[in-house]
Amino acid sequence: MSLRLGIDVGGTNTDAVLLDGRDVVAATKSSTTEDVTLGILNALEVVLTDVDPAEVSSVFIGTTHFINAIAQARGLEQVAVVRLATPPQSLLPMLDWPDHLTGIVGEHFYVCPGGAQFDGAQMDDVDEVRLRGIAKQIAEAGIQHVALSGVFSTVNPEHEELAATLLLEELPDITVTRSAAVGRVGLLERENATILNAALRTLAGRVIDGLEQVVARAGISAPILLSQNDGTVMTLDRAREYPIFTIASGPTNSMRGAALLTGIDDAVVVDVGGTTCDIGLLQRGFPRESTVAMSLAGVRSNFRIPDVLSIALGGGTVIEENGAVVGPASVGFRITEEAKVFGGDILTFTDIAVAAGAESIGDPVLVADVSASVRDTALRIAAERVIEAVEKTKLTSTDTKVIVVGGGGPLLAVLPGLEDVIIPAHAGVANAVGAAYAEAGGEVDRVYNLAGTTRSEILTAAREEAIALAVKAGARAGDVRIVDAEDIPLTHLGGGQAVRVRVKAAGPFHDFTTTDKEGR
Repeated sequence: MSLRLGIDVGGTNTDAVLLDGRDVVAATKSSTTEDVTLGILNALEVVLTDVDPAEVSSVFIGTTHFINAIAQARGLEQVAVVRLATPPQSLLPMLDWPDHLTGIVGEHFYVCPGGAQFDGAQMDDVDEVRLRGIAKQIAEAGIQHVALSGVFSTVNPEHEELAATLLLEELPDITVTRSAAVGRVGLLERENATILNAALRTLAGRVIDGLEQVVARAGISAPILLSQNDGTVMTLDRAREYPIFTIASGPTNSMRGAALLTGIDDAVVVDVGGTTCDIGLLQRGFPRESTVAMSLAGVRSNFRIPDVLSIALGGGTVIEENGAVVGPASVGFRITEEAKVFGGDILTFTDIAVAAGAESIGDPVLVADVSASVRDTALRIAAERVIEAVEKTKLTSTDTKVIVVGGGGPLLAVLPGLEDVIIPAHAGVANAVGAAYAEAGGEVDRVYNLAGTTRSEILTAAREEAIALAVKAGARAGDVRIVDAEDIPLTHLGGGQAVRVRVKAAGPFHDFTTTDKEGR
């Protein structure tokens, strides 16, 4: 038997599943521990109870380590930001960052001539003397991580590549994160994502070392891959270099898991956790990605990330004032101690739903005294919020299937107006299912100049490149498909001859041992 092991480490729970093909053969949900590797080990011991670890052919892990680090400003390192552009610059890096993040990451900015035009033509030559002088200043400041950005480097990365080489010649022990390898077209948001990635790299090394050790302690020798924000996975070597690509893997894994558990590739997915509902759109089996800059703990960034709407409603949401106030307060991970169905004294959304006849959680007798008025008022408010969020997520006015997953998923079955939602078996561990269901992917996101060519030729070239990247990442060549494609005319550039093209391809893995370190 060849089994795929999926693990999803959330803020409240750590879930693990074993997949045989598309079938779930074992699943468990355990509490996330302060030392998250201990929680993973606990989950592995349960899910492997009747399975020989040698039967596990691959391990897929989704983790919240890095988004939590950014949100809590914990475990981050100082970063030197080097921008290749024509000095002086009126808009400096980290313009609108929250103070608690700039206080840790620092404000070490350097500008060096370089960068490109929208069509890839170089602006100024890279000033090598100046760049080596900047390297000296970085060394004197004792900074170990550099975020390197360049104007339109996603179109022509040559200056970024040259500058990285020069910096590493001067400072061989530092890390350099290039923006062209991280973000999309817009300079400031791409630069922000690059800085965050650079700040996370030391933590990434520690976390990934811990993941390797805990999987080995469980007796598993199979390859380990980490879930990415876009529903594909990457090797641990690549994750050490680009931890930023894992930070939104939680909601992504839930949506991918919803697709596998229901066989539905196009739907709105509602992931009900302890504190929030995360709502996203599933398109062709993958989460719809945000096409605009997103805020990460107050930092605007523009890299691959799912378009998810979160509302303050989860199993631990506190109900007050006779049902008229539903959240945003939540008992969160303390639900098994403080909710009434578990013997506590705080009325939560779980209590209300169980009182209304939802799937039995805890002891329903303990909420038998909840009045019908309180119950119905809270249910109506909760239903209105979920329905409004679902309507915002849909792209059309036509009927769209709604799949509900997550540990609190069954609670939504009693909400008025949501009787037709689909709650699949194993909904509570859909995120771990989605992790195990991951594929290899490749993406092209670039501005092209239409001079001397056609839109059709550009799209064809972009599709071929995206497919080649997916194959390089480990996908079976004959099974790669285009899962997303768009082209947007940029009439404000180059006399109206510029077009931004984004194409994403994905496919099942061919052989994990052939996955390229540089693959996506």
